[in-house]
Amino acid sequence: MIGYIFIGVLIVFVFYVVYLYNNIIRKRNETENAFGSIDAVLKKRYDLFPNLVETVKQYMIHEASVFIEVTKLRSKLTENLSSEDKVDLHNEISSKLTGLMVSVENYPDLKANLNFLKLQAAWNETEEQISASRRFYNTAITDYNNSIQTFPSNLMANVFGFVSKKVFELDTSERENISAKVLFT
Repeated sequence: MIGYIFIGVLIVFVFYVVYLYNNIIRKRNETENAFGSIDAVLKKRYDLFPNLVETVKQYMIHEASVFIEVTKLRSKLTENLSSEDKVDLHNEISSKLTGLMVSVENYPDLKANLNFLKLQAAWNETEEQISASRRFYNTAITDYNNSIQTFPSNLMANVFGFVSKKVFELDTSERENISAKVLFT
């Protein structure tokens, strides 16, 4: 009789361990899927940016250094990078692009150019999609991290070598408020 109870408890324990393991794997896969959606939207921005640059280039001779820096950063995206390195690189590109859009305010003819306005609208839409993808990714990462850091699944995570992942955070310069006064002078 005690043998049957022991076997029953052992079977329940095995099923519970399998459930915990599968749950962690599912959450890890969700984080990879979420990063894939960020990658897709960032690729859209990557493809959009050369058109924006070509339209703006004729007006903005003084800001050539920004174009050079963004082009260098953009070329790094083709390298085989970890998701954390891609996050850092995209944060740096976002910072440079924000600076570029602030510089645009100094060129009234450019702001009236229909092609530029269309590209700017597409860029704004893409940035909103990136923001939504970041939120989805961070939710998936938090869920995954919680699953490998809470008891008892943390025991399973340690045995199988699951490690925490970094959330997609903004650079400190992107957290600062933008002055509307600067934009309209």
